[in-house]
Amino acid sequence: HQQTIKRKIRLQYPGEYSKLAFQAEENELDAAAAGGGGGGSEKQQRKETATARAVREIRREALERLRSGEDYVDAGGGDSSDVGAEGRLIIHREVDMKSSSMNNQGDIGEGAMIISGSNNTTAAASTPNSTTTNQQQKGQPIRSGGILVKRDDDDSNNTTIPTPKWHAPWKLSTVLSSHLGWVRSIAFDPHNTMFATGGNDRVIKIFDLAKACVAREDALKITLTGHISPVRGLAFSERHPYLFSAGEDKLVKCWDLETNQVIRHYHGHLSGVFALKLHPTLDLLVTGGRDAVARVWDMRTKHQVHCLTGHDNTVGALLTKSTDPQIVTGSYDSTIKLWDLAAGKCMTTLTHHKKSVRALAMPSYENTFISGAADSLKKWVGSDGRFIKSFTGHKGVINAMAVNDDGVLLSGADDGSMNFWDYNTGHCFQQSMTVAQPGSLDAENGIFAAEFDLTGTRLITCEADKTIKIWKEDEHASELTHPIDMKNWRKKCIAEAKKRY
Repeated sequence: HQQTIKRKIRLQYPGEYSKLAFQAEENELDAAAAGGGGGGSEKQQRKETATARAVREIRREALERLRSGEDYVDAGGGDSSDVGAEGRLIIHREVDMKSSSMNNQGDIGEGAMIISGSNNTTAAASTPNSTTTNQQQKGQPIRSGGILVKRDDDDSNNTTIPTPKWHAPWKLSTVLSSHLGWVRSIAFDPHNTMFATGGNDRVIKIFDLAKACVAREDALKITLTGHISPVRGLAFSERHPYLFSAGEDKLVKCWDLETNQVIRHYHGHLSGVFALKLHPTLDLLVTGGRDAVARVWDMRTKHQVHCLTGHDNTVGALLTKSTDPQIVTGSYDSTIKLWDLAAGKCMTTLTHHKKSVRALAMPSYENTFISGAADSLKKWVGSDGRFIKSFTGHKGVINAMAVNDDGVLLSGADDGSMNFWDYNTGHCFQQSMTVAQPGSLDAENGIFAAEFDLTGTRLITCEADKTIKIWKEDEHASELTHPIDMKNWRKKCIAEAKKRY
């Protein structure tokens, strides 16, 4: 056991093994001052654990070797008689601790600042930034009695500032006023020719995308009725002429778009259904709702394949992927769960958010995803759920997020605020507010759903003023007219680097 402890000390403190002698000498002085002794030390040995005994023996062994001249420690010119009289303060941060920070001579790397200690601690603490003191203390052994204090020098030199990609600002293009209630959901068909919206008026409306972008009166193709509560989820199938819908009436319906009729019902939810997604490669349908579970359905047989339980509150957001984890759920209990579809069990639970997770989004060009809550947006690795970074600055309850192939991320909140981000770096290049249609209340300024079309050039938002708004990039903008604010971006990166997440 003693040999094992000795190896661990050598591995964790390279070059510092012989300096254990200082602690051993202090222990001897303490024992002598307490009346030193035979019987007391034996009683103490019996009470000590095996590890404490082994460490004490190693310290004593190091002290004996130091006294016999086998080991030499440079004490900066001082003799060994004042070992306990003077201490040092080692000031460092975790990110500054590198394997090469201490060599065999006991030098401290650039990530640490050393302050000489003395019996007058006030005098030692009064000059923490003195470079002369640092140079004088270079190479001295680390003594006991040091404390850790916060570094106050500028960390900007150590922080890498990612360069954000320039994106053109987005502007409002068209407003469609067709629903009679809040518009709660949207989906694009796989050919990018039409899109469907569902609202609190319990109907599903299907629009022609090209005609809607130029505000043609005949943009509305058909209205589907059948739900008896607000429609909260919509999805087009890529392999079949089907549209799937879910509502707060606990119903999940499959519509045949050739006959415009309901051909299947999926029964099983015990309360309202708030989210719906289709699996990209398998004929599976995933729904999540207020009964705090996500249910996986076989699209053809209407049977429930899995009931994914584990959340403590409403499942309000879903993602489906073709690679594991194939299902990601976001819940109002402020957690995100990654699921193994084959086993029907949870692989990972992410607990970083402090508020309800109401939106999830995933780009098509990389295996990452992003979650949105009232506290912040957080980006994750798609394969194992490792945290990448937080996107901070959007104040509001994030109800909707969407990302296109150009790396533009939109986050829409319940107060009508819209933030456009560079997805790769987290730079917010545009902050704007949606415009409520005339006659609406200020409170009807929220965004409930948003989606980019398949080309990524049009953004459609579903809002609380009963309208559907189509946004497009400003074609007259350039890097000269709308440059990236690198000054504030640099400040934000340095401030975030000093935080601990």
